[in-house]
Amino acid sequence: MQHILIIIHAPPYGSERCLSALRLATALAGNDQKPAVRIFLMSDATVLGLPNQVDGSGNGLQGMVEGLVAQGVEIRSCRTCALARGLAELPQIPGVSIGTLVELAEATLAADKVITF
Repeated sequence: MQHILIIIHAPPYGSERCLSALRLATALAGNDQKPAVRIFLMSDATVLGLPNQVDGSGNGLQGMVEGLVAQGVEIRSCRTCALARGLAELPQIPGVSIGTLVELAEATLAADKVITF
């Protein structure tokens, strides 16, 4: 089984990089080869873990995150990044948790592929 780590730095809104990362993760998680997919949110991407957000057109990414969690994708937000943005103590989308740089290092070492957005 392949282990794939996706690191997202881009904010959820304002560009399509975060959306592209979620779309790729969804395609990988649903692939017949069944790779183990992990996502680590850093920098402004930590905002993605917060529930009930919508963009200017009323669309949100929460459904994609929930779908990934339902498929067994582990999603963690960098604790340091979340603390810097005042997000660490706020409720997260169920299945999204706060992680550490040590956990990111371990996930990186365990990964066959690392993809960044």
